[in-house]
Amino acid sequence: MRDREREHGLGLGLKVLPDRGRLWVNLPDGRSVAWYDRPAGRVSVLSDRHRDAALAVLRPYLTGTWTVGPPPVPSAADLARLSLHPDDDLAPNRPGEALLGELEHGAAGARTRHRMRPDLLAQERVGAELDALEGAGWRVLHAVPLPGAGRIDHLLIGPGGVWCVRAVAGRRQRVHVGDLLVTVGRAEPRPDVRWIRRAAERATHALVTAVTPALVVVESNRLEKVPSLRDVAVLEPATAAARLTRAPATLKPSDTESLFTTARNRHTWSQV
Repeated sequence: MRDREREHGLGLGLKVLPDRGRLWVNLPDGRSVAWYDRPAGRVSVLSDRHRDAALAVLRPYLTGTWTVGPPPVPSAADLARLSLHPDDDLAPNRPGEALLGELEHGAAGARTRHRMRPDLLAQERVGAELDALEGAGWRVLHAVPLPGAGRIDHLLIGPGGVWCVRAVAGRRQRVHVGDLLVTVGRAEPRPDVRWIRRAAERATHALVTAVTPALVVVESNRLEKVPSLRDVAVLEPATAAARLTRAPATLKPSDTESLFTTARNRHTWSQV
């Protein structure tokens, strides 16, 4: 019986998509019909018409004791999320989304792909460290587009404020971070410091709240920072989470959700 129910759900084209502690059941056009809140152990059904089919496709993911019912009274953030078109939602972006696309579709040559891999691994490493903070009340977006300036590698929103994070691949070499430039080994200096400072300014404008710029240097054999650099945090993956969780609390949970809802909408970034 359960197999037939699940086949019915799949036959309707229902898809189960993870999103920060919830599993959403969506129709082929992207509309949500139900979601499973894992921490609460509850399946909220938005459409009675699709109740049985939604439960069928969710059944492999249900654990422990769980209940089914109508959704709680939606918050403003919930309403905004439900009205957001899937193509405009940045929340599903993976760390290094743009680099992954180029590597997966073979758009770059062999030499370029070789240079891109350390940058991708750095973004994935930092992304994993930041994603692990979600249990402590933080929310994370990856690969946030800035028109004309590439992408913010990671945007972190939580109790300690909003952080605009750029991952720097240390390539097991000495990394020197200056007031404007970053030098990795003997390579030409790159404007990472200047870039992340400007990106944080644009994020501040887009979200109408203070945003702190940060560089996270991955796999360097020695990290040096000039003492005069005070407005940009320079971290390593092993210490980044501790530094961020120790930051003074400035945002309430409702503020975090509201800012996350604004930040995940692609249109928020189109005019900054």
